[in-house]
Amino acid sequence: MVTRQAPKPRELLELMKFKKPEFNAKKRRLDAALTINDLRAIAKRRTPKAAFDYTDGSADDEISLARARQAFLDVEFSPSILRGLPDTVDTSTEIFGGPSALPFAIAPTGFTRLMQTEGEIAGATAAAAAGIPFTLSTLGTTSIEKVKEANPKGRNWFQLYVMREREISYDLTRRAARAGFDTLFFTVDTPVAGARLRDKRNGFSIPPQLTLGTIANAIPRPWWWWDFLTTPKLEFASLTSTGGTVGELLNAAMDPTISFDDLTVIRELFPGKIVVKGVQNLADAKKLVDLGVDGIVLSNHGGRQLDRAPVPFHLLPEVVREVGKDTAIAIDTGIMSGADIVASIALGAKFTLVGRAYLYGLMAGGREGVDRMISILRDQIERTMKLLGVTTLDELAPTHVTQLERLVPRAKA
Repeated sequence: MVTRQAPKPRELLELMKFKKPEFNAKKRRLDAALTINDLRAIAKRRTPKAAFDYTDGSADDEISLARARQAFLDVEFSPSILRGLPDTVDTSTEIFGGPSALPFAIAPTGFTRLMQTEGEIAGATAAAAAGIPFTLSTLGTTSIEKVKEANPKGRNWFQLYVMREREISYDLTRRAARAGFDTLFFTVDTPVAGARLRDKRNGFSIPPQLTLGTIANAIPRPWWWWDFLTTPKLEFASLTSTGGTVGELLNAAMDPTISFDDLTVIRELFPGKIVVKGVQNLADAKKLVDLGVDGIVLSNHGGRQLDRAPVPFHLLPEVVREVGKDTAIAIDTGIMSGADIVASIALGAKFTLVGRAYLYGLMAGGREGVDRMISILRDQIERTMKLLGVTTLDELAPTHVTQLERLVPRAKA
């Protein structure tokens, strides 16, 4: 029988320890974010619908993005036990001729300062602090030179679109080289703009157009409009004029005649590493390796171009098996956790890129939000590695991962 007694005040005080209150609202909300999805929820609350949907959405029915994320959810890990692990694991790697403290970089994103006014400067400085590369988009809202100023000693990469006016692309390539960017991503999956239906429904344009709907949506988010209206005018890395929907701007700038000849020209102009981004089948991967590129990125552009495109994570094992010994293979699209990154490395990817995760952090809290995004992914990578029983990225192997089947192709006629 349980013996009961009246609680003693001194014993109660020992059991009740009050948490010190955090008066900084930004720090409070970011500290409460434990996953990238938590950052996404904060970003959605704090960002006007049109800007958030531009980041969050993809093409047509958004099937490509949903499948890419589902592919990572359909992973089963196989851990090793009783390995006598040290307290820390080594997450560093070498990629495209240089170091990275973590197996991911910040991916190129367009119109970034529309998401949150600190834009690429927040991304570049957070990447520098974390020791990872930062990638500037051709359609970024900060110039090549200003990104270099923000990240003078870190690794800066440049993502290049081949424009209708070729000299624009050539000039951007030369500027990136002069600024010391060490890697150029030659992007091949955007001959025309994908059908971003959320943007059309929201009337999303550059610059933002005011309607009754956008005004009503802005009322509970005055901080976003205050930041937008009281900070310097948007500066694009390549576009000299703006006005219209994102699709209209892309279609006016991009050239569907892009070919392997353009790749040859860019390789002559850029002295650093040339990586082809947007590879979606094995045949193209093999041809690029035969041409001697420094790396490829398996990507369907975050599902923002061709809907129902191949899932990069599904494509990864086959490409690694066929050409992984000959070139560095990176992957993006659908990555929402450190476990996704670990699974990619285990299946042979040398590196990964995160885009939406970065923008969710940016919208949630500017530079501090990007720092929080990196911290979340770092913690998840380290914890997953420890639970798998590995101490370095090189120890990760296909035996650690099983891709569960959900979409199984039927035999072709």
